[in-house]
Amino acid sequence: MQSGKILVAKQEGTYVLKFCGDVRLTLCSALDQFLETMLTDPDFTTVLIDLTETDGIDSTSLGLLAKISVRMQQKHRLLPTILSVKDDITRILMSMGFDKVFLLIREANTETAGMHELPLSQCSEDEMRTTVLDAHKILMNLNDQNKLVFKDLVASLEGCAPEARKH
Repeated sequence: MQSGKILVAKQEGTYVLKFCGDVRLTLCSALDQFLETMLTDPDFTTVLIDLTETDGIDSTSLGLLAKISVRMQQKHRLLPTILSVKDDITRILMSMGFDKVFLLIREANTETAGMHELPLSQCSEDEMRTTVLDAHKILMNLNDQNKLVFKDLVASLEGCAPEARKH
């Protein structure tokens, strides 16, 4: 499995995020920072998330994608679009309830011209834990099944939070 990378591009308020290879926790800090910039961009109109070259994606990355949908619905009353042509990736999306919070397109032919790779960013262990915790809380709020799947992980992460360790 190819190690992961995220390509990004913007044109006239439309952002494109292309996840390539195995997209895991190591990319999440950079992705979370980029999402904050993207979602607060005054020119932002929509986002297309291309998973056509994604080999694997972890739950933290899925939680950050869910964050995009939640924020877009709050601010713009729009659903973002996900392109997914691989059955295993689409199955994961469906199991997480993404068909309710994204427009899912199962066929695509996209170009990477004009895209650049999102650079990795350094973050502390506490910042990483916060990103992972927030991403999973967002996933839990998508449906009851996700609540059951991630409740123990969220409880564990909340127990590891710096403020919890002080008591």
